[in-house]
Amino acid sequence: MLYYLFEYLDKTFDLPGTGVFQYITFRSALAFMLSLLLSTIYGKRIINFLRNQQVGETVRELGLAGQNEKAGTPTMGGLIIIFATLVPVLLFAKLHNIYIVLLIVTTLWMGVIGFVDDYIKIFKKDKQGLKGIFKVIGQVGLGLIVGSVLYFSPNVTVRTDIGTSDVYRVQSTTSVIVPALIEEKSTVTTIPFFKNNEFDYAELLAWTGEGYEKWAWLIFIPVVIFIITAVSNGANLTDGIDGLAAGTSAVSVLALGIFTFLSGNIIFSNYLNIMYIPNSGEMTVFISAFVGALIGFLWYNSFPASVFMGDTGSLTIGGIIAVLAIAVRKEMLIVLFCGIFLAESASVIIQVAYFKYTKKRFGEGRRIFLMSPLHHHYQKKGYHESKIVTRFWIVAIMLAILSIVTLKLR
Repeated sequence: MLYYLFEYLDKTFDLPGTGVFQYITFRSALAFMLSLLLSTIYGKRIINFLRNQQVGETVRELGLAGQNEKAGTPTMGGLIIIFATLVPVLLFAKLHNIYIVLLIVTTLWMGVIGFVDDYIKIFKKDKQGLKGIFKVIGQVGLGLIVGSVLYFSPNVTVRTDIGTSDVYRVQSTTSVIVPALIEEKSTVTTIPFFKNNEFDYAELLAWTGEGYEKWAWLIFIPVVIFIITAVSNGANLTDGIDGLAAGTSAVSVLALGIFTFLSGNIIFSNYLNIMYIPNSGEMTVFISAFVGALIGFLWYNSFPASVFMGDTGSLTIGGIIAVLAIAVRKEMLIVLFCGIFLAESASVIIQVAYFKYTKKRFGEGRRIFLMSPLHHHYQKKGYHESKIVTRFWIVAIMLAILSIVTLKLR
């Protein structure tokens, strides 16, 4: 909203300093600072409100050290993250930008699903919460919306070079010479570590004959649905010990912030020879607010936690990261910058599959891990929560750096 106000003041009255709101970097910095302040200052009030409403965590007996001390700790802390993210976005972002609209919808959509799940667990005294089928329906519904908008909206385009590199144009605002470009609809994405790293989902239908491009949505939309469902569930599984999900998510989102800023800037994308995605740079404002909210939430969620994010936060975090990655055409890098989510999910899948297999074959179920998800395995081995979280953060940082390196490592 403030963006439109200052844009009006700049164009109408030419007031000194009002034009600075045109810069994504300036608005991103403001969004980060405001989000951090909101999450730390008002976070305490939200925690007190949750405590007064007796919104406390019900802890299942898993035989983990320090587990019983967590009983009664306020949950639904994801409300802090959602609040501290949306307020700066509404103030500083371009609300007509299609990517910002999608991210706001994602935040609210997944927030509602998580909130309902937490509400059932706490107030209905049902430890299972919202039935899995309804969670999946909600995730699939969001995937349909996001996939359809990204595929069919005329406002979602990518760069195509004009045939010869000798054609140039001059940007009126910066007087910097850049290659002339044509914007077009495409389902192209990025394959990491390859020199010619652009892959079009439509090519998977080339065997059907001429005109196959118009059926690309049959591939693209299911891929979007799968990614959103997988990443949101991965974030949900990672939220098991104090500070783990929020910290690793902040690292992943920071990496995505670099991708969105570079991909949305015609000069940087040309220099790095990466895909230019018009208007995608505006997502940097959202990312800055989101990172500020996550760091502010860590103020209260670090060991020993004063609040848990609950499914309200974890499902929202996963949904946002998935949509960001898809929008900036870096979904194939999710296995890197979301490597912690992947490891947590894989540990559960492997554990369950191996247990069922051995029970069927030997009559007795066996386990690979002492307990899943993976962080509980290390707890069972006697590692303190803080050590596990810190080491997972370090791994997340290494994976994020590796994903950024793929910009040039091909």
